Amino acid sequence: MEHLLGLIKLRVAKGVNLAYRDATGSDPYVIVRMGGQKLKTSVKKNNVNPVWNEDLTLTVSDPIHPLKLQVFDKDLFSRDDKMGDAEIDIHSFVEATKLNLSNIPNGTVITTVRPNRHNCLADESAIVWRDGTVVQDIIVRLKNVESGELELQLSWINLSQASGS
Repeated sequence: MEHLLGLIKLRVAKGVNLAYRDATGSDPYVIVRMGGQKLKTSVKKNNVNPVWNEDLTLTVSDPIHPLKLQVFDKDLFSRDDKMGDAEIDIHSFVEATKLNLSNIPNGTVITTVRPNRHNCLADESAIVWRDGTVVQDIIVRLKNVESGELELQLSWINLSQASGS
C-alpha cells in the first residue's frame, strides 16, 4: 500500500544547448514521469534554449520513486524525436521535508546533493529552506544525447498547506 507523503511542485525553468533534431533547431517539450504519473510541458517552437517556466505538480508516495525526465522534439509528420533523458533521485529532498525546520532562518542550506552515477546532476545542488518551504534548484545533464541540460526547481507542498487548513 502506498502512503501519500505530499506534493512536489516541479518547475521546468529552461533547456540549455539542447540537441538539434531538425534543420532549423528543435521544437522541444519535456515529459515528466514519477511512479504512474505522467505530465508534459508545452512545445517551444524552433528553440534549442527554450524557456518554459512551467509548474508541474506530482504526488509523492512511499516508496519514493525517482523523477524521470524525457525531452522530445515535436514533429508533425513523424514520431517525435528523442532529445535525451535524465533521472532525479528525490530521496534526500523528501527526507529534508521531514525535518523540523520551524526555527531555522530563511535561506538555510539543509543539505547538498552532489553529482554521482545514480543521478544526472550537472553540478552540486543545495536543498534550501526558503520562504517556509523546502526548495531545490537543479541542473541536470541529459543522457543518451550529444548535448543539453535542463534547469529545474523542486519545491515541497505539505498536504496540510494544499488543503488550505
